[in-house]
Amino acid sequence: MENIKGIIFDYGGTIDSFGHHWSHIIDEGYKAAGIVLDTQVFRDAYVHAERALAKQRIILPTDNFLVLMRKKIRIELQWLADNGHLPASAPDSECCVTIARYCYDYAASSVNAARPVLEKLSARYPMVLVSNFYGNVEEVLRDFNIRQYFNGIIESAVVGVRKPDARIFMLGVVALGLEPEQVLVVGDSLRKDILPARSIGCQTAWIKGRGWTPEEDAAEDSALIPALASLPELLQA
Repeated sequence: MENIKGIIFDYGGTIDSFGHHWSHIIDEGYKAAGIVLDTQVFRDAYVHAERALAKQRIILPTDNFLVLMRKKIRIELQWLADNGHLPASAPDSECCVTIARYCYDYAASSVNAARPVLEKLSARYPMVLVSNFYGNVEEVLRDFNIRQYFNGIIESAVVGVRKPDARIFMLGVVALGLEPEQVLVVGDSLRKDILPARSIGCQTAWIKGRGWTPEEDAAEDSALIPALASLPELLQA
C-alpha cells in the first residue's frame, strides 16, 4: 500500500457485516425467529429473492435497510411457502419482522464498528463507495449515519454496471480524479472486488469473512488484511 491518494470502499459485506456474506446473517435471523431450514432450501430462497429484486423495482430509493430487509425476507418467505417449506401464513407472520430486525441490528453493529475507521480515513483521503446495491444505498448510508464520509457513490442499480465488471471500479477512480495505481479498493469479495479492481491497476485490501461457497472460504490472496479496523495502521493514517 504505497502512494495511496484515495480509497474506494465496497459496502455490502465490507462495511455492514464484518466481511461475511449476507446469506449467513439472514440464515442466523431465520434461526432467531425459530425457523431452521435445509441449507439448500434456504439458499434457493435467497437466490430467488435476489433475482426478484434485480428484475423488479421493489426497493425504493427512500427505503432504509430495515425496510429493504422486510421486503427481501417477505419474498423469501413467500417462495418457501409456495414450495411447501413453510405455512402459507409465513410471509405475513411476525417472523418476517423478527428476521428483518435481526439483520438490521447486525448491520448496525457492524457499521458502528466501522464508523471510527471511516472517520479517521476520510480525514486524510477522499473516499468513494462502489457497490452492487438496489438503488437505495444513499438512504441506507444516511440512516446509519456514514454518508458524510464518502465524496461520491457509484451504485450498480444507478449506473447500470455490476461487479465483477471492472468498469464500475473505473467509475470510482474517475470520481476520485486519480490514477488507478493511486487508489486503494477495499472489499470483502475476492472475485467481485479484489480481482477486478486489481485488473485496472488499483491497489487492494481484502476483508475476508464467511463466503458464499467453500471455494471462496478456501481462497487466499496477498491482499488479505486482518480486519477493517487494521486499515488506518496499515496506511499509517
